Amino acid sequence: MGKKGDSLLSYQKVEDNIAFIQKKGMAEFEKEQKARENLLKGMLTEFNEGRSKTLYCIAATVLEIGELETVLNEARAKAKGLDLKAKSEIMHSLLGEVADKKNYVLKMRK
Repeated sequence: MGKKGDSLLSYQKVEDNIAFIQKKGMAEFEKEQKARENLLKGMLTEFNEGRSKTLYCIAATVLEIGELETVLNEARAKAKGLDLKAKSEIMHSLLGEVADKKNYVLKMRK
């Protein structure tokens, strides 16, 4: 699997994560993962119309923390007063833009 395929979760960042731990230590890695978890909770709570959980989980794994923060903040600003479906469409669009620019894969690879 690894770089070329996924099972139940995305393995795209495994090698980067190992390098991060070797360089900065496990405590710093855990801190970063907690930040990712909090950003994911925001996406799921505010923008999941019932069909976006996998996308948001992969995005929280693959995107950099700063990118996730930017996307979430921009989505919140653009989605004020909209229904959940429209909010979800905004989040999908913003995640897609980042993925396209950075060549991220935001779907499970088989």
